[in-house]
Amino acid sequence: MNITVHHLENSRSQRVLWLLEELALPYQLVRYRRDPITGQAPPAVSGIHPLGKLPLVQDGDLTLAESGLIFEHILDGAAAKIGRPAEPESARRYQHFMHYAEGSLMPPLFALLVLGRMGEAGRTAAADVRRSFEDHLAWMDSELSSRPWFAGDSFTAVDIMMSFPLEAARQRGGLDDRYANLNAFLHRIHSRPAYGAAIERGGPYAFA
Repeated sequence: MNITVHHLENSRSQRVLWLLEELALPYQLVRYRRDPITGQAPPAVSGIHPLGKLPLVQDGDLTLAESGLIFEHILDGAAAKIGRPAEPESARRYQHFMHYAEGSLMPPLFALLVLGRMGEAGRTAAADVRRSFEDHLAWMDSELSSRPWFAGDSFTAVDIMMSFPLEAARQRGGLDDRYANLNAFLHRIHSRPAYGAAIERGGPYAFA
């Protein structure tokens, strides 16, 4: 693989850097700062992919968008030991949380961000979303009550995928001291050498 990562500060793309560091794979890095007014990626990103969203990964002639696809491509190419486990129950959990991170967990977090910017107009809706999101937090906390990692006893790539929504939830989604297992999970991932290496390579990361 000949990988270039297009990385937006304080974003999902931090997970791609961490994955590559865990796998000890070489990569080129192009860093982007958010627009100070809109908070979005700069317009130049649209020249790489029409939607202008990050992360993006280029591997030779391929340009890949969407975090899940990027993870699959990297893990398949590296024959990675932290990919989907062989044991059936762990494999099921791995696949579930790989989809859950973006499909179920990120939408309410994004809704809370948008509603929070609406002031009084968004207050009632935000309260409803937050109550629903607390069901997610309680369930995830219970899932980690009998295992250290989301797929089971061993660290896998799905723990990397789950990192960003949980870090964001700790800052703005109500992940507080009530959720001891989720906080312990965040402490474990933040202690991994490859996690620190990804921040050193990618630049300051507000969610760490």
